[in-house]
Amino acid sequence: MAVTKNALLRYKVLDDCFRNPYRKWTLDALIEKVSDALYEYEGIRSGVSRRTIQADIQVMRSDKLGYNAPLIVTENKYYSYSDPDYSITRIPVTGSDLARMNEAVDILKQFRGFSHFDQLNEVIQKLEDHVYTETHKSRPLIVLESNEHLRGIERLDMLYRAIVQQKVLSLRYQSFKARDSTVFYFHPWWLREFKNRWFLVGVRGKKKELLTLALDRILEAEIAEGEEYRPNPGIDPEQYYLNVLGVTVSEGARLHMVSLFVNADQAPYVETKPLHASQRVVQRSGEGIIITLRVQLNYELEREILGFSDGIKVLAPRSLRKIIERKARKMVQLYEERDKEEKK
Repeated sequence: MAVTKNALLRYKVLDDCFRNPYRKWTLDALIEKVSDALYEYEGIRSGVSRRTIQADIQVMRSDKLGYNAPLIVTENKYYSYSDPDYSITRIPVTGSDLARMNEAVDILKQFRGFSHFDQLNEVIQKLEDHVYTETHKSRPLIVLESNEHLRGIERLDMLYRAIVQQKVLSLRYQSFKARDSTVFYFHPWWLREFKNRWFLVGVRGKKKELLTLALDRILEAEIAEGEEYRPNPGIDPEQYYLNVLGVTVSEGARLHMVSLFVNADQAPYVETKPLHASQRVVQRSGEGIIITLRVQLNYELEREILGFSDGIKVLAPRSLRKIIERKARKMVQLYEERDKEEKK
């Protein structure tokens, strides 16, 4: 049942009247009270009809909105609640409502690092305590990939708030390849998650090019008070990542038509979960399928291909094929060296 804003206001005013033990409320008095409220809060001068108030009372008595209000009429004209403690603002949550809310929280709280979800979980717990004296807890039915021990995840909420509040950050950062850490000002624009790893994207100091920082490589982070924030000039994150797999974007780099052979064992997985939105099947056979991707060549693409081991073979472009061949040979060499060590 759709409920308008005016209807909710009428129910609220009627609820206040029925809870008032110091006045007896006739239908005419209720009409006058509701009309005054509609004028005061909504500027409605026409008032409210007798039929509307009578219909509102029936709705409040019924289960249409879950109110089931204990409304009584005394002396054939005075309206009130039989239960002096009742109010439509204190309706207990039903078991089915609570179950749905708990399912939602079970999903949301798997996104560790955001304080919003912890607070929401506390609200649900309060509702559980209010509705049940005894709550049956079941195991989660939906489990999302998560890594609570990922370094830097504890800063996720602070970084998110810095983006929302447009605050400059002072960061101490050390990439995997750097010998030492560096300290610099950073203007955060958005957060990006890929393969259960989080990244902060923005610009460093006065530089123009976009920089992607892994949260697990941020050693220190704090708000740089007094520094003027450089807002996002209008870059759409979805468009920014449109032509790449993962988080590594080379601005201005050309797109490649990547052609891959996927064997029959891996084909169902690749078809049901495409490697990229541009994926197309161009050939089928009993041995497998050939797919194409229109993307930039980057590190994440290489890792994705290598993750399928002998299930995927690069057909084109030649440059990517050579990279995968070289890394595959190194993998074989690694195992051969290990075997030699074990035989000694």
